[in-house]
Amino acid sequence: MSDVTAAGRAARGPGSGAGTARRTARWAAWAAAALVAIAVPFYLDGFWLQTGLFAMSAAVGAIGINLLTGSTGQLSMGHAFFLAVGAYAYVYFADPGQDGAHAIGGLGLPTPLAVVLAVLTAGVAGGLFSPIAGRLKGAYLGIATLALIFLGQHLLFNAEPVTGGYNGRAVPPLELFGLTFADTPELVLLNVPFGALERLWFLGLLLVLGAAAFARGVLRGRPGRAMNTIRDHEIAAGVMGVPVARYRAGVFVLSSMYAGLAGVMLALVFQRTVPEYFGMLLSLDYLAMIVIGGLGSVGGAILGAVFVSVLPQLLTRYSGTLPLIAEPGSGGVSPAEAARILYGAAVVAVVLFLPGGLLGLLGRLRGAPGGRRAVLGRGPALPFSPPPASPSTSPTPDTRS
Repeated sequence: MSDVTAAGRAARGPGSGAGTARRTARWAAWAAAALVAIAVPFYLDGFWLQTGLFAMSAAVGAIGINLLTGSTGQLSMGHAFFLAVGAYAYVYFADPGQDGAHAIGGLGLPTPLAVVLAVLTAGVAGGLFSPIAGRLKGAYLGIATLALIFLGQHLLFNAEPVTGGYNGRAVPPLELFGLTFADTPELVLLNVPFGALERLWFLGLLLVLGAAAFARGVLRGRPGRAMNTIRDHEIAAGVMGVPVARYRAGVFVLSSMYAGLAGVMLALVFQRTVPEYFGMLLSLDYLAMIVIGGLGSVGGAILGAVFVSVLPQLLTRYSGTLPLIAEPGSGGVSPAEAARILYGAAVVAVVLFLPGGLLGLLGRLRGAPGGRRAVLGRGPALPFSPPPASPSTSPTPDTRS
């Protein structure tokens, strides 16, 4: 038996020990990250918690648009529209409404059901647009989805019974399993008062993990291989029997549902929906997230979302101490303008020097094997290649003179 074990170890080669050590280090890093994420609400103040929640909601939305743009190659400029659909749908379903000079409608449904219906509503909105998304590609689809932004802004400002108009609507707090995600009733854990932000922190972690796990499963399975094939070899994908239009439409609906969930998370953090937030700049921010983080990967979407959503908050927080940045309204370069300048510089740097984005840079620093393809998580270029011909049917060379 010992001889068999020794032979097996010899067959695995000397690299097996390094692989085990690498996996152990990876699991240790994940465990440390989980402990840090759980401990954050006990030590940081409300500013950092709110910033982290913005990053979590952005991560969910970025995963969705990365499935569409990074993995399938479909350009979308209307992602902010579906975030608005999710946010306002949740408010309409959860708020009972009110009568008065400006009547505002609402259904007053249980808030967990309102969340589910809001995500489904965003998916239905994406489904209504999916026939166009299934037939257009590239800049043509980008221009078509850009029209959704203008349509959404018109509806948000003018459909006052649903959206509340210019002033928006207050967001009902989520109630789940008897726990209200609000500052009241008072909740104290380990001598730390848990308000709305602390409670939403753990909910946001669960939603980000669930969204990332589902997207990772899609990309690693047959749908992910089909999406990558459509992106890289559309004609070959059609020849091999991949329903290109159906996949494009389906991924567009899935991306819309991710955006709807991100919109619900944003509404719960903001505690008020404002139409001006869901404009073209928000869609551009999401495109910057996936380019900076790394196209075609779940981890890249999360890294890019953290970069793009946290940077303006940090610049605003420390605008008084940072050079060349002035406080808002003082006439200099505002934190928001400085953040967008840095976005642009980061996008240019990624395009020129880091084709794999921030995730690719981390992979290079770790010395990840497999090069850029392993970093981006892309499957084979032609995953639906036909089986090889059998010897009986394979052609034989012509030996005639």
